[in-house]
Amino acid sequence: MEKKQPVSGGFRGPMGGMRGGTPEKPKNFKKTMKTILVYLRPYWVRLGFVAVAAIISTIFAIASPRILGNMTNEIIKGLMGHKGIDFGAIAGIGFWLIGLYIVSALFSYLQSWLMTTISQKITYAFRRDISHKISKLPLSYFSNHENGQVVSYVTNDVESISQNLNQGMTQIVTSLITIIGILAMMISISWEMTIIALLVLPVSMTLIGFVVKRSQRYYDAQQAALGEMDGHIEEMFSNHAIVKTYNGESRSIERFNDISHKLRSSGWKSQFLSGLMMPMMQFISNIGYVAVAVVGGWLAVNGRLGIGDIQAFIQYMNQFTQPISQTANIANVLQSTAAAAERIFAFLAEDEERSEHDSQPLPKQIKGEVVLDNVSFGYEPDKLIIKNFSAHIKPKQNIAIVGPTGAGKTTLVNLLMRFYDLDQGSILIDGVNIASVKRNEVRQLFGMVLQDTWLFEGTIADNIAYGRRHATRHEIVKAAKAAHADHFINTLPNGYDTVISETADGISAGEKQLLTIARAILADAPMLILDEATSSVDTRTEALIQSAMDKLSHGRTSFVIAHRLSTIRSADLILVMRDGNIVEQGTHDELLASHGYYAELYASQFTQV
Repeated sequence: MEKKQPVSGGFRGPMGGMRGGTPEKPKNFKKTMKTILVYLRPYWVRLGFVAVAAIISTIFAIASPRILGNMTNEIIKGLMGHKGIDFGAIAGIGFWLIGLYIVSALFSYLQSWLMTTISQKITYAFRRDISHKISKLPLSYFSNHENGQVVSYVTNDVESISQNLNQGMTQIVTSLITIIGILAMMISISWEMTIIALLVLPVSMTLIGFVVKRSQRYYDAQQAALGEMDGHIEEMFSNHAIVKTYNGESRSIERFNDISHKLRSSGWKSQFLSGLMMPMMQFISNIGYVAVAVVGGWLAVNGRLGIGDIQAFIQYMNQFTQPISQTANIANVLQSTAAAAERIFAFLAEDEERSEHDSQPLPKQIKGEVVLDNVSFGYEPDKLIIKNFSAHIKPKQNIAIVGPTGAGKTTLVNLLMRFYDLDQGSILIDGVNIASVKRNEVRQLFGMVLQDTWLFEGTIADNIAYGRRHATRHEIVKAAKAAHADHFINTLPNGYDTVISETADGISAGEKQLLTIARAILADAPMLILDEATSSVDTRTEALIQSAMDKLSHGRTSFVIAHRLSTIRSADLILVMRDGNIVEQGTHDELLASHGYYAELYASQFTQV
């Protein structure tokens, strides 16, 4: 079938999402987060339990270094005194410490389990809504958008939201509680050492900002090169036969090497700069530890602080930077989540097909009379493809639609199937305007055999029965025999149970076409659409397909789109289209005798031969 070219480009690569650097920013962060909260509304109670569990787990984890410090003080006191070490007291503190670790781990597990459950339910809700939305979108949406975009919504964006919710929600709570709790513990031990520890932070943050700012452009270049690499590899593999045919291997390798060089260069620079961050942080932290150790030692000598307190303080100091880094990372996580959600919500807000609440039933017995009355249509409102088109097709007639590329042949079929709604005029089937009938009921009236065959991954029997799910094996075999497909099916390893895929590499183009004809025969629709089904097969297979299509179209109103005019000589009526209009109509002999546009097309084909 003729296809409109997509007008909006690009889709995210297979890896999707963030690979490093700053996440993509949403256009309206606040509005998007409010919409996400709507999805979270059924889980408020569970989220409350998550917050409580995270708080309890964090508080117990924060308390443990202080208790461990008390154990150290008890040991030092025993060593320095005359009574010796009180192992009973130490054992008591140890049991308390073990108990705290166990309780903290249990609550941590509980909040993780609850948050994972919630995030997966949210993921399911997003995918469910996207799936429902796809079924409600008009065909024009898919004509104007890359299929990869919709796939990216279901995979990359939804998965990004799921992972970020799972990590971000708990990190927000635990990071804030950890910062407050550790700061309180540090002050309670020594306000002097706390000031020293806090002075280290601005130095660390300044260095982090310096590195991130310079590494960001290399991360962006790495992202761009990675996307370019994904696209090039996908293009080369999906069109490998064409590349081989035209000896394009060297050009492909040269292009790959150019992209690979850019990726290596940007990747090395970004990773090197990122790798500097940890040594620099450790260097600053070590200076802080030295300062704390000096001040803590002085306080201990003066009897104002115990050695266990210094030990606990150093542990807190070591833990203090982690929640601050997590807090900074949460901002990135929220940005990434909002950006992914914004794309999904924009997709969910796309215009749907018009409602069909007040639909009109079709007659129980379909004769197949079709009337096109003053039909006008354009994919864009200001560019009509079909203009004031009228025709009357009688029941069980074989109608051929011919004309040059872009004349509107396939568009006419799209209108018959209600893939698009008319701009003007009406199409009537047995006297009923199809605009007043449910779309799925209109489409059940037609069997279709297209130039581009479509087979899904499954058995041959399942592919044939696609249009009639509950067909018996006997009916499937009968349809295959009528389509002249039974013989080659039985030569396959498992016959009708042979598993094939969309590419179906082990089956020729003609054999795939016979399977689609068998599918249409089994569907047994009262009307038929054939879109140049024999254009890419050899003469012998064409004869088989033509014979199968003759059986299929017998007793049905059938519309045949043809480019090879020799195949439609026996048509009851030929509609000759040009620039969206019927310029001639009649039988093959009548049109040749009139010496008009059809005769010119017919003669030109044989002149070319």
